[in-house]
Amino acid sequence: MRIGELSERSGVPTKTIRYWEQSGLVAEPARTGAGYRAYHDDTLAVLRFVRSAQAAGFTVAEIAQIIDIRSRGEAPCEHVTTLIERHLADIDHRMAELRKVRTQLRGLAANADTLDPARCTDAPVCQIIDNS
Repeated sequence: MRIGELSERSGVPTKTIRYWEQSGLVAEPARTGAGYRAYHDDTLAVLRFVRSAQAAGFTVAEIAQIIDIRSRGEAPCEHVTTLIERHLADIDHRMAELRKVRTQLRGLAANADTLDPARCTDAPVCQIIDNS
């Protein structure tokens, strides 16, 4: 099938399909005599996999690694499990940082409620932050 039909059937824009092809996520298709890309039906499954992997937070490089492992005839499950654990740890770390920032912002908001905006000119920059 041509790229337009592949795009329509998969819901992936043609520009994205070309990018994924250049990135090694999608195998380079055969060409017709006129030079058009002629994708195999199996490409639909690959596009669905890439979309699912991206939705789960995997990077293009990580997805390429997974596809490469599978293309060598190996099961990528152990590698995927390691990636999942790494992503979960990163998310946990970012969530902890965000909780700290939220606590700090709540303190600044409480501080802002107690200050007189008319006195803001007394602060070197901003009395809300300078007084915290």
